[in-house]
Amino acid sequence: MKAIVISAHGGPEVLTVTELPDPVAATGEVLVRVKAFGLNHAEAYMRSGAWGPVAAVPGIECAGLVEADPSGELPVGTKVVAILGGMGRTRNGSYAELVSVPAANVVAVNSPLPWSDLAAVPEVYATAYSALHGNLALEVGETLLVRGATSSLGQAAVNLAAHHGATVLATTRHSAHAPLLMELGASDVLVDDGRLAAQVEGRSLAVDALLDIVGNTVLRDSLAAVGPRGRVCQVGFLGGFEPVKDFDPIADLPSGVRLSFFGSAFVLGTPAFPLSDVPLDEIYAQAEAGYLRARPTRVFRFEEIVEAHRVMESGRALGKMVVTLD
Repeated sequence: MKAIVISAHGGPEVLTVTELPDPVAATGEVLVRVKAFGLNHAEAYMRSGAWGPVAAVPGIECAGLVEADPSGELPVGTKVVAILGGMGRTRNGSYAELVSVPAANVVAVNSPLPWSDLAAVPEVYATAYSALHGNLALEVGETLLVRGATSSLGQAAVNLAAHHGATVLATTRHSAHAPLLMELGASDVLVDDGRLAAQVEGRSLAVDALLDIVGNTVLRDSLAAVGPRGRVCQVGFLGGFEPVKDFDPIADLPSGVRLSFFGSAFVLGTPAFPLSDVPLDEIYAQAEAGYLRARPTRVFRFEEIVEAHRVMESGRALGKMVVTLD
């Protein structure tokens, strides 16, 4: 099979198209013929070596057809999406014509959307849905602040929360991106200068829940931005990996405020966080109907993977990008 491998840790140019033996699905796995895969910042971190030793073939999600299922549960030719399950980290991932994935991380889908659209949804929408409804228990009528909203995960969260009936405040570092976030459903956009709590207080905003994709660099400020008994869920690290220096719960965690973390890469598809909890078919139906803007902002060919990673790391994507194999 054709596959893209990390020839050495480094920049986008280390991604090389090569030939590898076809994988074989073991018991408890499903072999998927990949039709398209989404691009994620996690794959750039793996490629660069920031996360240490990883699998040779990157890629943490894909859409495609079942090539083989030893259990017989999914017939050959079934349309599926696959998410995580160690792909790209502990086992070869989806940047390939074929990928073998733990069965718990493969879901049959019924959507008529094209492969590029199917591949734009799994990771970001499953993560956003799980954090919004599992960690934050977001209710209709509540006010949610999405920090890091112009990222593909942030856009999915804005989309889902607004469609759910929440009032959504979204952040961006560039005011020119405000119209995009308003189109996704945000009722207001704040320019993130690192001091959101002061902006929230100065504008007399009441924030019930905050989804933080920026991460550790702004954690103290995020905790201060929510109201009494507010909830904060950290799901990203756009601001970098450095730990929060000298974090003291007594001094830094406001009384009554709840802080949680959702690491999709480590838990989605496990018994505690089954993919069946994420209504992917419903999300695809809403995307098809135009209620959710889940389509990719840019589509690349398999051979354009180096350029795709360059665009992703430049921050020019402004949404989800995918690669197609057809």
